[in-house]
Amino acid sequence: MDELWVEKHRPRSVGDIQGQPSVVSRLHAYAKNGTFPHLMLAGPPGTGKTTAAMALTRDIYGEEFRENLLEMNASDERKLESIRTKVKNFARTAPYGNAPFKIIFLDEADALTNDAQGALRRIMEQHAATCRFILSCNYSSKIIEPIQSRCAVFRFRPLANNQVENQIKNIAKKENVILDEDACQAIVRVSLGDLRKAITALQVAAAVNKNITRDLIYETTATAPPEVLHQYLMACKEDGFHAARRRLKEILNNFGLAGTDFINQLHRALYDIDFLSEPAKLELTRMMAEIDFRLVEGGGEQLQLDSLTANISSIL
Repeated sequence: MDELWVEKHRPRSVGDIQGQPSVVSRLHAYAKNGTFPHLMLAGPPGTGKTTAAMALTRDIYGEEFRENLLEMNASDERKLESIRTKVKNFARTAPYGNAPFKIIFLDEADALTNDAQGALRRIMEQHAATCRFILSCNYSSKIIEPIQSRCAVFRFRPLANNQVENQIKNIAKKENVILDEDACQAIVRVSLGDLRKAITALQVAAAVNKNITRDLIYETTATAPPEVLHQYLMACKEDGFHAARRRLKEILNNFGLAGTDFINQLHRALYDIDFLSEPAKLELTRMMAEIDFRLVEGGGEQLQLDSLTANISSIL
């Protein structure tokens, strides 16, 4: 794995970005005009926020865009001092060459403390003539209102299954990887609309075997296949607590799952289980949420998973 495929196949221009059509059309207009306001890119991981920011910057400045760009990950630079030094020092200097302004890209801006965001707001005001900010975040609600009001907000959605599928097949072809349809659908299932996660899953599996199968995808992503989760629920329903408990232990060992991972995967699979009634699904969801909370709060994993199995067995 000489190069990360996520970077190797990242779109270089706004026009090359797949999905997010409304976002792409507006960013393309900015690139054509050569200017834009402060931007906030909000949405789940792997939906193209960083790609869009870098593509817009490259479209405006060309291949020398690095001279007028400061890229920071705000989750690593949460403190007020980082904003006051790195950002302020970069913002106060003149743009390189004939560029009309410089660009500061703050990834994961929702990780900034409120004090750091307050300092950032003042810098955005003071240097608006010579600097543009692009903020990316998972949750726009964690960005203070004075910053939000100064930005044009773009909301990114998880990619549709067919969009992830098309991208994965295209990359597999370019990398000379054999990917059957079942394996492709497995990648789509585990990625949950996160294209970065999907591409990473493809590369990790390809490092093991260039002929990628469905089982290999589930193995390398530490994901239990739907039929395995179905078998666990059937064991809870028909075989009793002890048999279901043994089945759960096998799943955790075979796929290397932590308790919270298993609960999350079981929850996602729950609504595709035909033999469960709607009231049973609702009751199981409430129960899994409670056990997941206990695990996050530090409850003993084995005891909580036994409680999960016991509750499912009694409900079914």
